[in-house]
Amino acid sequence: MPESAPLIGFGAGKKKVSVDLDADSPHVLISAGTGGGKSTILRCITCQFIHNGAHAFVLDFKRISHSWARGVPGVTYCRDIAEIHDALIRLAQEGRRRLTLTEQLADDVLDREPWRVGPRLVILLEEVNATMAQLKRYWAKIRETGDPKTSPAIDALAEILFMGRQVRLHVLLVAQSATARAIGGPEMRENFATRILVRYTLNAWRMLVPEVSPIPMPSDHNGRVQVVTRGRAQETQVLNLSNEEARAWAMSGVHSTGTTGPSLHEPSVPTAPADDFADAWNTSSLEFPTAPLTEPPASSRDLIAEAPDLPSSPVVPAADVPDTTAATSLAPAALADDDQALGLREAYDKHLSEIVASLDALRRARHDDPEFPAPVGKSGAAFLYRVGDLKKWARNRPRAASDIADLD
Repeated sequence: MPESAPLIGFGAGKKKVSVDLDADSPHVLISAGTGGGKSTILRCITCQFIHNGAHAFVLDFKRISHSWARGVPGVTYCRDIAEIHDALIRLAQEGRRRLTLTEQLADDVLDREPWRVGPRLVILLEEVNATMAQLKRYWAKIRETGDPKTSPAIDALAEILFMGRQVRLHVLLVAQSATARAIGGPEMRENFATRILVRYTLNAWRMLVPEVSPIPMPSDHNGRVQVVTRGRAQETQVLNLSNEEARAWAMSGVHSTGTTGPSLHEPSVPTAPADDFADAWNTSSLEFPTAPLTEPPASSRDLIAEAPDLPSSPVVPAADVPDTTAATSLAPAALADDDQALGLREAYDKHLSEIVASLDALRRARHDDPEFPAPVGKSGAAFLYRVGDLKKWARNRPRAASDIADLD
């Protein structure tokens, strides 16, 4: 199959049924009740994308839906709601970077060389009904005075859905009941031009594909689904790959050739085939490119350019090193800064942005890390913390690698 069009299964007369994410629909909605085979459909589609060089982000609040993908090169598995929250925000940031890059490239160049914006990123969002509710509760728990009421992760998902196929970010979304309220609004649901329905009710069909009539009877045959795209429904027998087969197919492709990481032109893509979200996404010390890629992939199947060596740290000329007098004069000011009592947002913006990966990571640590400094006061509803205590905690905590930026 073409790299952009994985095989879903076979229709009448053994006709191949696929969805081309570059031509038909950049996102896919799967609607089915419990036991309808949603994870089987995702497994079938995703392992083909990984085989051809895509990176997959499995956002699985249930934690067990895609055990086949754990440890597979090119996969980032997000198991808890904090990881899912952070992943969506970072993916939206990557999408914005790619939009900026597409502005520098002519449409004919993107049509001919779509890999220039970066490797394909496939986002598996499991059980959206439960996940969206959990994202709302999580944000209500960590948000502070002055923060927006809406979860930034939910806003990030909406932003990704509206970005278009040129940025090569694709959402494969699973819902038991794909109501507009569950997905974030009717306008978000309309971004799924391809919809796969299985064990659907009459109401579900009328809600998701009212343009297709008459309504076909749902099948009791295992793996039999309706794939609806461009206003046409195709009854399809889904390709049934076992966990072992999906894993083997994913690992037998591009990522198995030794090219397991992106080049510096795609700095926000994971550079390690790790389950650990933080290790796979620790790119805070890298900068985005200022010019588009100019060289093709290593091979016709490899959509990720070989990673060049990291540039060495610049040598600071002796003339630029401040003398002892200047350093001594700055010391009292630094001490005064450390004694300030600030809220987390202000402390992050003024003193911690080069040490802590994100404000969300700081807030999460406040709830989860028993070593997090105690507040020294309050301003309205917001707790205040001593800046020096926050700096000491950020540099010395044992789990610094997970959400602390590179101190070098």
